[in-house]
Amino acid sequence: MNSWDDRNFVAAIEKSGRKKILIAGLWTEVCVAFPTVQAIHDGYEIYVVEDCCGDVSQLAHDNAMKRVIQAGAKPVTSMSVMLEWQRDWAHKETYDAVMDIVKNHYGAYGIGVEYATQWYTALQPRNSGVRRFPHLR
Repeated sequence: MNSWDDRNFVAAIEKSGRKKILIAGLWTEVCVAFPTVQAIHDGYEIYVVEDCCGDVSQLAHDNAMKRVIQAGAKPVTSMSVMLEWQRDWAHKETYDAVMDIVKNHYGAYGIGVEYATQWYTALQPRNSGVRRFPHLR
């Protein structure tokens, strides 16, 4: 239930040398809250990916999130984490994969990005090398 009770898990974290940890899990009040509280106590900065956690009820999830926030954890969402890693749309090596995730899983944001992309490509000069509406061909 508590990954922080597993010596091998903690040893792997320590070996990484990192002090910032993202945590998500099946049950927010157990799989997430228990290791989060202990890791914070041990000096780690914990970010709980709230939309990647769940619980037996909304109340259980909400109370667990309150508990970890009171302990010092920072709530984030999967989209904020992904876009922080992407940092800039100019990073072409990850652009297509991130865009696929955005379009398929982030509703209005994905639709908005698709809309903006269409307008951007439509406004480019024909000889710019930018593909114009590639999905419409």
